[in-house]
Amino acid sequence: MKTAKTITPLLTLCFLLLACIAPGQERTTSLQYNPQLRAKQKGNALGKKTNTTVVLNLPFFEDFTGYYTYPDSTKWTDNHVFINNTMCVNPVSRGVATMDVLNDVGYPWDPWGSEGIRQCDSLTSQPINMSLSLVSPADSVYLSFFYQPQGNGFYPLPQDSLMLMFRTKYGGWEKIWEIQGSSQQPFQQVMIPITDSLYYSDTFQFRFINLGSLNLSDAIWNLDYIRLNKNRSYTDTAVSDVAFTSDPTPLLNDYYSMPYRQFLANPTSETALQYYDSIHNATNAPQPLTYWFTARALNTGTTLQPPVSSTPLSNAYSVQQQSNTAYTTTIPLTGIHDRVVFENKYYIESTTATGPTDNDTILHDQVFDNYLAYDDGTAEQAYYLNLYPTQPGMLAIEHHLNTDDTMQGMAIYFGREVPGSVSEVFTLMVYSSLAGVNGGTSDDTLLTQQLCSPGFKDTVNHFWVYKFDRPLPMHAGTFYAGTLQPADFGSDSLYFGFDVNRRGGNHAYYNVLGSWNPSLLAGAIMIRPLFGQTIISSHVTDVYTKQPDWQVTPNPATDRLNFTFKNDVQATYHMLNIQGQPVMSGEVTSGNSIDISTLPSGMYFVNITVNGVASAPVKVVKL
Repeated sequence: MKTAKTITPLLTLCFLLLACIAPGQERTTSLQYNPQLRAKQKGNALGKKTNTTVVLNLPFFEDFTGYYTYPDSTKWTDNHVFINNTMCVNPVSRGVATMDVLNDVGYPWDPWGSEGIRQCDSLTSQPINMSLSLVSPADSVYLSFFYQPQGNGFYPLPQDSLMLMFRTKYGGWEKIWEIQGSSQQPFQQVMIPITDSLYYSDTFQFRFINLGSLNLSDAIWNLDYIRLNKNRSYTDTAVSDVAFTSDPTPLLNDYYSMPYRQFLANPTSETALQYYDSIHNATNAPQPLTYWFTARALNTGTTLQPPVSSTPLSNAYSVQQQSNTAYTTTIPLTGIHDRVVFENKYYIESTTATGPTDNDTILHDQVFDNYLAYDDGTAEQAYYLNLYPTQPGMLAIEHHLNTDDTMQGMAIYFGREVPGSVSEVFTLMVYSSLAGVNGGTSDDTLLTQQLCSPGFKDTVNHFWVYKFDRPLPMHAGTFYAGTLQPADFGSDSLYFGFDVNRRGGNHAYYNVLGSWNPSLLAGAIMIRPLFGQTIISSHVTDVYTKQPDWQVTPNPATDRLNFTFKNDVQATYHMLNIQGQPVMSGEVTSGNSIDISTLPSGMYFVNITVNGVASAPVKVVKL
């Protein structure tokens, strides 16, 4: 697993052996960044750690429904965990708390590549009044919870662990329970009796902690359905609840989102025949339900689907898929580039289950905006190509248009590398056909845009936006959009966000040895073409680097290039040709020049490294 650039010799040997026997040149690895946490922490009240103490009473219950990104501050005192419904597999009810090796703002606990075991995330309850005047060990108090290692992420290693701590009446913490890391398994329930009077006070708290292997695995643990109450027993494992689990499928047949004008050009083909969601009956008996579905256009308030109901029988201890026939109603566009949102609402009514009702309703917004997307906007893993040092690596995602349009740029969700990348550069590519793909006889290029660098700014939708130097008019039909990584990338391939919840084909093709191959990995690589009106590029910054000021002149040049940069220090320069192949490198100081007279005429890219910090490349023309 490629998660760190500095590893021990033994691990290096193991990884080389794995690379030799692994099929194909595609890899996935753990995420090293969670922009949802970072963006929430910067601007949303839920993302700010609360200093308010709320003393709770029994019973305590939490299934993480209704809160996203951060936990409910009226129940929890810290923000390290990630509340979501994508990192889990078959949760008890919608929403889990995910513990990993990322901190409360979504960055690695150690972003510089160090290895070792350390305490990472914690989830600490607010104080709970369990004073002996109210409750005692004789009242048979139990804490129960469900846990799942790995989920949709990567499994915690055997040296990793998940622990439960109790706070004593004297203020200290004691470890009560621990489980070692393992591969994916269904959610398991744990029953913890609280029998020692040491824990009975008006300031009792419990805390989950994960120990993680820094920069070796993502150590994913999911928590769900936490219950603390008296008058329980070790056999009190039944959950009297019927709840939604998975998020509903999109309205669209193949895309997760697309411009509304493209949808209107062929709604019959683009609309899914049915929509699906999942209902978990956690009780020990069949449950008669009334299941409702309705939809409206948020832009206009127009009813798209009046409430319709069905009365399914949900079997005991089962997760059943519920389907809904697609509605055909559309609304007219007031503007050709309008953003349109359809709100699909699903809710269930049970006459016998006594569990919470918050998890009985789920909303799914079908968004039509200025992009084509197969992904749902959340990344559970990172995708990268296993490149050869002397060969460029190309990635292309197949898309289609139903009517003529103008492509303005691309949005890419990148995963971070640890330590952070400082000098990677790539080219944006758009093709009308690929050699050997869908009958294509050659790579027919529509657009090439060089000198792009990966970005990680906490944008609203967590993607880095690249605006084309010129808009690209496109006809209806198939096209391919992606990236070209130059030959000097070596093993430092770009990490792309990878949505493993993607249903259907991923439409991805890769080329690392001179020919295109279909991706064999299930999931959507998070690269989105942008269409319609002009767009605004993301500001090119990186939290790990600061680019030095420098110049190279003249440009165009005939025989020599002059370098000017701050400070009287020596820099290392690199020159690449338009194919991304290195042609020259060496040392240079500010005010000096290099001889390029022997280079063929053409376009080149130059960058320098000063004090270990690499600059963004500059385009140079050799006459």
